[in-house]
Amino acid sequence: MHFASDNTGPVHPRVLEALTQANAGYALPYGAEDLSTHVRDRIREIFEAPDAAVYLVATGSAANSILLATLVQPYQTVFCGPLAHIHTDECGAPEFFTGGSKLTLTPDSDDKINVEALAAQVAELDIGDEHFVQPGAVSITQLTERGTAYSLDEIGAISDVAKRHKMPLHLDGARFSNAIAALGCSPAEMTWKAGVDAVTFGGTKNGLMGVEAAILFDPSKAWEFELRRKRAGHLFSKHRFLSAQMAAYLEDDLWHAMATSANTACAELVRGLKQMQEVDFPYEPAGNMIFCSFPRRMHRALKAEGAQYGVWGSLDGDDDEAVMCRLVVDWSADPANTARFLEVMRAA
Repeated sequence: MHFASDNTGPVHPRVLEALTQANAGYALPYGAEDLSTHVRDRIREIFEAPDAAVYLVATGSAANSILLATLVQPYQTVFCGPLAHIHTDECGAPEFFTGGSKLTLTPDSDDKINVEALAAQVAELDIGDEHFVQPGAVSITQLTERGTAYSLDEIGAISDVAKRHKMPLHLDGARFSNAIAALGCSPAEMTWKAGVDAVTFGGTKNGLMGVEAAILFDPSKAWEFELRRKRAGHLFSKHRFLSAQMAAYLEDDLWHAMATSANTACAELVRGLKQMQEVDFPYEPAGNMIFCSFPRRMHRALKAEGAQYGVWGSLDGDDDEAVMCRLVVDWSADPANTARFLEVMRAA
């Protein structure tokens, strides 16, 4: 009963096999090998963006931070939600890599930036006054940190505000594939066709050992990204081991199949949870992540049986008092474990 994080799940066997194959013989370093060229071309094909600049790094923090550093100046601000990953989980990396660009937190609804609030915040900036921070970029997280998803129309509306003020839109896609599977759209439709300028196409949370693709739809930014990636220490010498993972991920749309598997398993867990009156959902799950609350006695029973998941609060106290938790389902989820989890809850 492992629902702590999709980071805790195993690497897909096809990815491990690809790494073994890549380990044979010699290959040029720093992304100059043929496999890297294949990966870049394949990502451009999937995103329907033949001119996009595509780069691989090992972590989502690096992808997000170097992309933002490429998009904004130190005297500008990046608008994001209060729970955005770049604000809550990056230890100040975006501010560090951008040279001090401020993060401006925009009010949200269901963990999604409120477009009216964003427009009002930008309007309040004294644009052109040297005493004030200037508008730099907007960043959204998809899926969000609470498991909800921006619709294509919502992304487009946020992009419209950004473009009116000459700001690029960045999409943190650590769970990009889960969002695509949930919305039933194409990568192009959820990115540049909706007004996104740069995206982190995540793989680590979806069955890879450790690789993310940073994609810039404006190729004029490519050289700056390359310099910043090198300066940040994220240009791998044995780059083929990043490329091998991503190549396996893209082959036969494994990325989509794994995300669909995780989402389907999560939906089954949601159905079981919603049959229990004492379980409350503050956010409607869209992909593979659930936030819900239920009584401590259920939590205690689950923990006693070895269930692993995040709890937002103490389990000491009244048995009947509800406590919030996070459940994340990965591509390898076993239906038997989901059934066992629900069984323990019902018994409690």
